[in-house]
Amino acid sequence: MTDADAVSPGPDRFHPASMRQQYRAEGFAESDLAATPVEQFARWFRQAATEGRLFEPNAMIVSTADAEGRPSSRTVLLKAFDEQGFVFYTNYESRKARDLAVNPYVALLFPWHPMARQVIVTGVARRTGRDETAAYFRSRPHGSQLGAWASAQSSVVADRAELDATYAELGARYPEGEQVPVPPHWGGFRVAPQAVEFWQGRENRLHDRLRYVAEADGSWRVERLSP
Repeated sequence: MTDADAVSPGPDRFHPASMRQQYRAEGFAESDLAATPVEQFARWFRQAATEGRLFEPNAMIVSTADAEGRPSSRTVLLKAFDEQGFVFYTNYESRKARDLAVNPYVALLFPWHPMARQVIVTGVARRTGRDETAAYFRSRPHGSQLGAWASAQSSVVADRAELDATYAELGARYPEGEQVPVPPHWGGFRVAPQAVEFWQGRENRLHDRLRYVAEADGSWRVERLSP
C-alpha cells in the first residue's frame, strides 16, 4: 500500500464535483434587517468576530477592473467602516490602485464560510484624505510601517534577498521608537456602497439573499434575490 492509498478512501475524495456541504442555518428574513446596510453589516461583523471562528473576519476579496475591463482580485483587510463606506489601505502604485485610478467601480466580498454567510459590497472607491491616511499609518506596528516603504507593491522584484535588504536598510534608518514618515505613494480607499447583499446559506441551495440598493434620495431599497 502506498502513502496515497492510505490517505485516500476513494477515487473521488479530491474531485471538486464531489465536495459539497449541506447548509442548515436558520433563515434570514426581511424583518431581520437593520435600517441601513452599514448597520446590518455591523451586526454580522460583530458576530463574525466573536462567534464565527474566523481567523481574520475583516479579510475581504477586493475585485477591480482596468481600463480594458480585465478583472483582478486579491484579499485585503478592512480597516474601518461607517455610513460613508468601507476603508482599506494600499500602495497607490499597486495593480488595484492603478485599476481604481481609471475605473473606480469595485466589489468587496466577505467570505464568512464557517457561518455560511457572505456579504458583497459594490460601489465606488475614492482615496481617503492624507490626514486620515497619516492617522492610520501611525497606528500600524513599526514593522508594517517599514514594509510600506520597502515594498513597491505589484512590481517585479529580483528575489527575496533584495526585498529583505531594502527592509533592513529602512530598519537601520528608522529604528524602533523613531517615527517613520508616511509614504507619499501609500494611502487609503473608501468604498461608498451602491448595493450591499447579505447571503445566508440554507438547505438544498435555497439560500437567502437580501440586497440593499441605494436610491437617489439617499434611502435604501431592499430586494430579495433568487438563489
